[in-house]
Amino acid sequence: MALPRTLIDPKLIYLEPAVRDYSRGREVLARFPDAELVEVASHWKIPQLADPALAGDWLRVKREILVLGVKKGMAMRPNGRSADFIAPSSSNGCAMACAYCYVGRRKGYANPISVFVNIDDVTRALARHAAKLGPKPKPDTIDPRDWVYDLGENGDLSVDASLSDNVRDLVTAFRGMPNAKGSFATKYVNRDLLDYDPQGRTRIRFSLMPETIARVVDVRTSPMSERIAAINDFVAAGYEVHVNFSPVIVHEGWEAEWKALFAELEAALSPAARAQLKCEIIFLTHNDGLHDLNLRWHPRAEDWLWRPDIQEAKWSQSGMRNLRYKAAWKRQWLDRFLGWLDAALPFCEVRYAF
Repeated sequence: MALPRTLIDPKLIYLEPAVRDYSRGREVLARFPDAELVEVASHWKIPQLADPALAGDWLRVKREILVLGVKKGMAMRPNGRSADFIAPSSSNGCAMACAYCYVGRRKGYANPISVFVNIDDVTRALARHAAKLGPKPKPDTIDPRDWVYDLGENGDLSVDASLSDNVRDLVTAFRGMPNAKGSFATKYVNRDLLDYDPQGRTRIRFSLMPETIARVVDVRTSPMSERIAAINDFVAAGYEVHVNFSPVIVHEGWEAEWKALFAELEAALSPAARAQLKCEIIFLTHNDGLHDLNLRWHPRAEDWLWRPDIQEAKWSQSGMRNLRYKAAWKRQWLDRFLGWLDAALPFCEVRYAF
């Protein structure tokens, strides 16, 4: 799939010197022969991307800069919500620019895509880990049978698949793991993935929210109607397809918007898609740092995200000070949301909600 040039068209590639030692690195470089190449010691520490002035040039950085590196750590981090484990990433960063995304501050301003070229190390680590675990001892809300590995915690693999064969290699690897499956969330419809032959061993989670809000905060992503229309095709191609209602942004008029989305989804699904559909529900989490960054490049989004009148501070498990909806109100809002969902999509199991 050729990415729209407005989404990513690298003019500058930062790369670790070892990238050229890997066939995947050479393949990606060959795709962009006209890009300027700048060697860096580490894909994590690129001083040129840490300039605060880049906050005002957010979208250009995402469109025109690509980073290539070698993944060092291969640890599998326990998760327990969306997946059993967070897998070693094959990339980080994203060409899309969702205003609520926490990843933007990890590498510098805008956080363009970094592709890791040692994908064979990642797939071997996954296979070893799954083999050591053996069969899953009992069903749980993550999966009734398999260990599940989240493959895209810090990026969107549907976009990554347009830059390299890393995602194809991951899908292929999970076909050979009888007790494990891969999983990733996406906001981008890449129909090239329909040819990957996942054989039920890869779960795709399409993120959904009302289009009215998405037009402001889901910057550079596929339209909601396109994501919904893709579900049946991905199920038919052998993927397990779930949906993420995420993030749920509370505002005046949200009930009508979510009910309309549920109705659109219900009308679109094939019998096969309905039979396997499950969902995750994630209410908005925000923070002061991201608020300040958004004010530099997309202040309009903060009209939806920054609501100190209904938000309160809460420390996350990773030690970050976040803003979440006030606990007593959020419980009521979640109950309402679950009621609307059950009325519209009673066949859709809620895997977890928070």
